Amino acid sequence: MHLRLYFNSIGVTGAKYLGEGISKCVTLSSLHLSLSGYRIDDNSAKYLGEGISKCVTLTSLNLDLIENSISENGAKHLAEGISKCVTLISLNLYLWSISIGDNGA
Repeated sequence: MHLRLYFNSIGVTGAKYLGEGISKCVTLSSLHLSLSGYRIDDNSAKYLGEGISKCVTLTSLNLDLIENSISENGAKHLAEGISKCVTLISLNLYLWSISIGDNGA
């Protein structure tokens, strides 16, 4: 599934709904989620991570979160969700122009 939603202002509520929708795709094998230029913050990242965590059959994940407001906390939530995808073979994270710091990396 490819979701290219560049430069929209979905915010926390939109990210929550997006995460909930993704979580229902439990047999999804490939996800390409492009959310660059959004207002994705730590709470939004939490919802996205929770949604991704339910996709336990993912083999390929491309996550584009360029130019968002994600800190160490948000990166932690994403990592926790991604870690549940035990069948993952390919992972591409695009996280430049955000402030996750050394501990978030």
